[in-house]
Amino acid sequence: MRHLPLRWLLPALLLGLSCAATARDAGEPPTELVFGSVAMDIPAAMLRRLSPVTEYLSMALETPVSLRLSPNMADAIREVSEGRSDLAYLTPVAYVRARAQGRVEPLVKTVTGGEDYFRLVIVVADDSPMTSVQELAGKRFAFGDRAALLQRATVVGAGMPLEALGGYHFLGHYDNIVRGVMNGDFDAGILKDTTAMRWEGRGIRVLHASPPLPPYVIATRRGLDPEVRARLRDALLVARPDDPVSGPALRALDPGYDGFTPADDTDYDVIRELIAPFSPTGRATAKP
Repeated sequence: MRHLPLRWLLPALLLGLSCAATARDAGEPPTELVFGSVAMDIPAAMLRRLSPVTEYLSMALETPVSLRLSPNMADAIREVSEGRSDLAYLTPVAYVRARAQGRVEPLVKTVTGGEDYFRLVIVVADDSPMTSVQELAGKRFAFGDRAALLQRATVVGAGMPLEALGGYHFLGHYDNIVRGVMNGDFDAGILKDTTAMRWEGRGIRVLHASPPLPPYVIATRRGLDPEVRARLRDALLVARPDDPVSGPALRALDPGYDGFTPADDTDYDVIRELIAPFSPTGRATAKP
């Protein structure tokens, strides 16, 4: 039997996952739940991180939960907003934008190091001479997803106008940013704190950390059966990294996570304020 190359199999697998569900009717009890996500990492990494989560939820709910990966933030927002995903793991900005469409309800937010917040950090290479944000002027900077407005808001809030940078580019995933900075393709980049923790002292160091920000959230589509929503919430709230049942899923999602806590829409007002100066599309002109 002829075996297909891995580079062909992965896109086919992702396409199959993306076609696993269609929009649900409001109030219709699902026979299968679809878990969506913004692609914070490369597709293979997101499969490794989220597959244990869907397996845990399938077992806890006694209902199949399939994975639906989105290639970018805009698609992830559209999937859950239009009901093609029943629940989704979203960045704070993705949640705020989906909520603005009136189609999602917050369920739980992540807890890291005992705190229900996270930080975005500006990183440089270990051997970089830079010691302050002001020294980023004229330097090459790496962002993630073009739609991730919070990353740009953090840099501006740290005192570095985007137009003062020597150039900036959008690399899509945190792994790409780490490689770009370590390889010298960029002088600095921005990461989520837990990603930076994994690489600090191994090629990068933190130059600046943002104030505390409300964390990633798992939200459900509006109209999801209330009983199903309650069971999802309960299954996530009991998850602990040292638990033999839920622990593998939580550690796979992010090794820095301690668990989940209930989320409220008002938790994300600070995000709305931070991104307000930016255009709705998040467009910005990057210098070459």
